Amino acid sequence: MQDRRVLRNRAALMTAAVQLVTERGTTALPVADLSDAAGVSRQLVYLQFGDRDGLLVAAAADLVEREVLPEVGDESAPHAVRMLTLARHFARHRPFYRALLTGSCAFPMARALNRLFASLISTDGLREAFGDLDATTADDIKSFITGGTGTIVNDWIIDAPDPLDPEELANRLLHLTTLLRRSPR
Repeated sequence: MQDRRVLRNRAALMTAAVQLVTERGTTALPVADLSDAAGVSRQLVYLQFGDRDGLLVAAAADLVEREVLPEVGDESAPHAVRMLTLARHFARHRPFYRALLTGSCAFPMARALNRLFASLISTDGLREAFGDLDATTADDIKSFITGGTGTIVNDWIIDAPDPLDPEELANRLLHLTTLLRRSPR
């Protein structure tokens, strides 16, 4: 019974985090506001997440895991559909992600996004594009690609004019993917 309550409280805190950051446009939220919105004690934030920024990054990761990964992680879906799904998600939640990428948790948030992008790159796909690779080189290429992708997405979320154009971002990323795939070995 306690496990359900822990999961419910955790989910309530993450939902409250997304809602309050989106509404206020900032990560500078008192823990009391987050815990009050979730209907839990402040102590629970610290026990479950370590601190406010840990909660905010966990809320972003949870949002991506629930809304994006089921569709984008499906490698049978066309690459263009996967990129557009990703771009639409970030456009829909722009106020939330913009606040996280410019606030106190910007570094851990950028790292979390890079891990997301890395999870979408298969070693087989890298070998198809670049030939036989040892594990270290494959990981280095994955890091290089995800770092660049993260920078493009972060800049788009933070600086692009309103309203965001998900098709434009998806096309940019697809163009880069096409260039990388046909690069000479």
